[in-house]
Amino acid sequence: MANVVVVGTQWGDEGKGKIVDLLTRYADYIVRFQGGNNAGHTLVVEGKKFIFHLIPSGILYEDKHCFIGNGVVLDPGVLLEEMEELAANGLPVTPQRLTISERAHLIMPYHKLLDLGSEASLKEGNKIGTTGRGIGPCYGDKVLRCGIKAGDILDPGLFRDKLQTNIEQKNRILTEHYNADPVSFDEIYGQFEKFAEKLAPYIDNISVKLDEGRKAGKHILFEGAQGTQLDIDHGTYPFVTSSNVIAGNACTGSGFGPSHIDSVIGILKAYTTRVGEGPFPTELFDETGEALQKKGGEFGATTGRKRRCGWLDGVVANEAVRLNGVTGLAITKLDVLSGQDTLKIATSYEADGKTYRAMPGNIQTAQKLKPAYEEIAGWNEDISSARSVDDLPQQAKDYVKRIEDLTETPATILSVGPDRAETMLLRNPFEK
Repeated sequence: MANVVVVGTQWGDEGKGKIVDLLTRYADYIVRFQGGNNAGHTLVVEGKKFIFHLIPSGILYEDKHCFIGNGVVLDPGVLLEEMEELAANGLPVTPQRLTISERAHLIMPYHKLLDLGSEASLKEGNKIGTTGRGIGPCYGDKVLRCGIKAGDILDPGLFRDKLQTNIEQKNRILTEHYNADPVSFDEIYGQFEKFAEKLAPYIDNISVKLDEGRKAGKHILFEGAQGTQLDIDHGTYPFVTSSNVIAGNACTGSGFGPSHIDSVIGILKAYTTRVGEGPFPTELFDETGEALQKKGGEFGATTGRKRRCGWLDGVVANEAVRLNGVTGLAITKLDVLSGQDTLKIATSYEADGKTYRAMPGNIQTAQKLKPAYEEIAGWNEDISSARSVDDLPQQAKDYVKRIEDLTETPATILSVGPDRAETMLLRNPFEK
């Protein structure tokens, strides 16, 4: 029995879905512990592309049980769409394969309107780059203790009271502050009545189920969304997501005891990307950055937005190792670097005459950071057919070794393409 957490080490989009999919074959339970449908996992299986926003990507295995934790904010409409799409592809999602935490908070229609209104009210340069899916306002209601949980919609009286109170408050904000139309109580109540009917068999106490599984010797895989630098506490605030992304939240966001976690796999893209606004010290504005963007197919799985691209940021990688307690790295998209004569890795930053070896908490300082690079020889060979480390050119091996040395963390997985088969599992975290 082993319990493994998978997290992103950069600004998200590191290829977590593929790595989770790879590790799922060794797991019994797969748990999504934070975020909402502002995140996306893209998987390519036998040439067919699957994009997930809420359901753990382990759902592609018929003998696995997936869980959506209390740390997730859930849009019922989006979830049901994903379930319907899977069913249309011959993968029906039953209560025996998916359990939703009764404590997961629900994204309501007014959350999306508040999200859009808030972003629109910000001046250029201060915009967060939110996806407009209501994630932040939903987490806000959770903290303000007025949120509506998945279990609440199973109690019509409780749901009616909470919805009425929220709509009265939210309509004042929508009409008075954002000059928007009010939302209708009857319309939302009727919509969520239908959601409740469909989702009732899936809603349960997942903390209890996970503990029962642990005691029964089940292998449990915890799946995070986004990346470490988007963590609400430890990322480049305020250009972050609205939840805790780091590995410690795997326990909080699922009700699983921290002493039961055995290892943490950090997903590290072989270069760096970022979607939306915010600091990005190694960003490239030249033809190299454009080449990485095109070759890597760098478009957001959720928004379709073009990703900003840059050299690998060793400072960010080290910060992720420290914050998450990473025990092994999964280095993805190594193949995208083929054709680059020289590669660069940022090992520190400079701003206002001062050297930084960690991301500063002051956002204005973070915006001014200039990276100090070390260079390493690149390679020209196409490595997408490599199936073992021995198949890689020496320069690619040297690049991986340099990452291991800089982070003081071994590589456990190497990925050289989007398909399941284009992945090398060097060390299996589920094998003690």
